[in-house]
Amino acid sequence: MIRFAKVLVVAFMVVCLSVPAFAGNVVLKLGHIAEPVHPYGQGAEKFAEIVAQKSGGEMEVRVFPSSQLGGQKDLIEGLIYGTVDLALVGTAVLGQFQPQISLFDLPFLFKDRKHAYKSLDSVGMELGVPLESKGIKLLGYMENGIRHITNNVRPVKTPADMEGLKIRVMTNKIYIEMMKALGASPTPMAFGELYSAMQQGTVDGQENPSAHIWTKRFFEVQKYASLTAHAYAPEPLVMSMASWSRLTPKQQKIIQDSAKEAIAWQRDLSTKKDQEYWDKIKATGKIEVIEVDRDAFMEATKPVYKIFAPIVGQDNIDKVEALKE
Repeated sequence: MIRFAKVLVVAFMVVCLSVPAFAGNVVLKLGHIAEPVHPYGQGAEKFAEIVAQKSGGEMEVRVFPSSQLGGQKDLIEGLIYGTVDLALVGTAVLGQFQPQISLFDLPFLFKDRKHAYKSLDSVGMELGVPLESKGIKLLGYMENGIRHITNNVRPVKTPADMEGLKIRVMTNKIYIEMMKALGASPTPMAFGELYSAMQQGTVDGQENPSAHIWTKRFFEVQKYASLTAHAYAPEPLVMSMASWSRLTPKQQKIIQDSAKEAIAWQRDLSTKKDQEYWDKIKATGKIEVIEVDRDAFMEATKPVYKIFAPIVGQDNIDKVEALKE
């Protein structure tokens, strides 16, 4: 792993030193795995729109949704090597390159969205700085949403109901340990394989925000949705340092200002869409939406903090806790 990291750093330095500055009009590729109608898919388009507007059409961001440029790990590696300019990726995957940023994957970390935004815009930006030496610049955090559990076996109201369920999770140690703490059997799997895996019974269920449950039509192949709200999922907007270094200071300011504006717009959209998606999901009549004993879920997942505090930093956990109002 250390050797791989060194190779990435060397590759990043070679790209930065060998690639000349952009000449004339700038065209940047932005990739993500969501459907275009997903709130952060729309956020990507808004960002592109703002960049074009602020640059007077001299800068263009071309958005490639639905994993057209690869999965999230592919996108991150593309940023490092300079083959992808911009991406929206989850902290769960980004944490493989900067472990402390996995802080935001901890269960029940935030009191509410306001607390999340405050934490991400301060502690979150600090934790993004070490990524720059690895070839990635953090521009800010859009929102994937608040995660909930769905399954095909039984209604889940308490952690006891999770016993033995095969739940698809991202390839992320925190999510794996979270599901183990709840008594489930975590099954890491690529997002693109999930619909068919649930359809075929390879896994019993999954956990995602309402936006994915609706736009990826997971409600078609699941019987029960439990409103666990077990984690808040930010979606960092990141840029290749190789691409960033080729921009003029004026162009860099356009990118950073556009990111800030688009993130505020996208967060507002995501909040509004969340209830709308749940209303649509319920209206299909294909999946039962269930209220849960959330305190019991919070209690059951406390051991996860003991495991990962040394990795994400107890001081960072304390900083986030101090921002609660």
